[in-house]
Amino acid sequence: MNLTATTVLVIGLIVVAVLIVAALAYQTAHRLDRLHVRVDLSMQALDAALARRSAVARAVAASIPEDAARALRGAADRAENAAPEDREPRENQLSAAIGAIDIETLPRSLVAEIADADTRVTMARRFHNDAVRDTRALRGRRFVRLLHLGGTAPMPQYFDIVDRGGVLPAALLAETDERRVSARVIVVDADGAVLLIRGHEPVPEGVSPAGHWWFTVGGGVERGEDLRAAAARELLEETGRTLPPAAFVGPLYRREAVFTFDGEVFDSVEYFFAVACERFEPAPSGWTDLERRTLDELRWCSAEEIRALADPVYPAALADLVPDVRAALAAGSAPDVPARVE
Repeated sequence: MNLTATTVLVIGLIVVAVLIVAALAYQTAHRLDRLHVRVDLSMQALDAALARRSAVARAVAASIPEDAARALRGAADRAENAAPEDREPRENQLSAAIGAIDIETLPRSLVAEIADADTRVTMARRFHNDAVRDTRALRGRRFVRLLHLGGTAPMPQYFDIVDRGGVLPAALLAETDERRVSARVIVVDADGAVLLIRGHEPVPEGVSPAGHWWFTVGGGVERGEDLRAAAARELLEETGRTLPPAAFVGPLYRREAVFTFDGEVFDSVEYFFAVACERFEPAPSGWTDLERRTLDELRWCSAEEIRALADPVYPAALADLVPDVRAALAAGSAPDVPARVE
């Protein structure tokens, strides 16, 4: 079998291309491995800093009145022994308990210990979240996703607690978040139905979308904008319904996701509010050109209808959240720390 010069050249180019891709894949996989190790080590450092803060809290409890001491010791124990999925709210509760202490009544040595513990936690949390951000950014690249270079390792999660220095509401965590921050709204009618939007990736005219998905009302928060105000603005723009920010309860939930839309990778954190109103016919007033090309319909769906939808729903657990959402709306209040949902 005789090969022409052109055939040999083509085969040579293919081999070179394969070798280049293999080399890039190896380098990227190696870098990902180092980043995952960095995340693990930073989480260990953060865990140590949090454990030290709990120990300091118990030492402080010995110098304050018994009622306050009992609450502080309980908060420290719950934080230190919390399951991973409960760690953030428990640590925030400990922050609040420490913040309630009148430091003027404490020995100067204990005040210094509290300040040192707070500083260590703040620094460790920021180092950890920096490592998570870098890892998520690399894993979100199309090359990495196509070749599954992330393997089976779970996507690393940010550790979001309020830095103490005056304990802030959980919603204010979004103000300094480096990710794309969104305010989303679970709109519920009197029967418990939720208003959902169906959308798809932008495609050229005449081309059918490859897939669709359902999601709640909401969108990106503008710089300096209050989360609840953003939720009210998004509701008006996407449905035509005007409600005051005070009508929104939450945030009830927080969702973190890395996804691709219109060729761009987004590292996003979404804060979910809830609002109750009578059922209405949506009349979008502020859709952008991109939204008009990618949003298909708005539909009221009961929990059972949500479960029966053929296309994916985000958050995936939305149908199961409806009872708790309605309870929060009836109470008119939300947890201090929004729960994480997928």
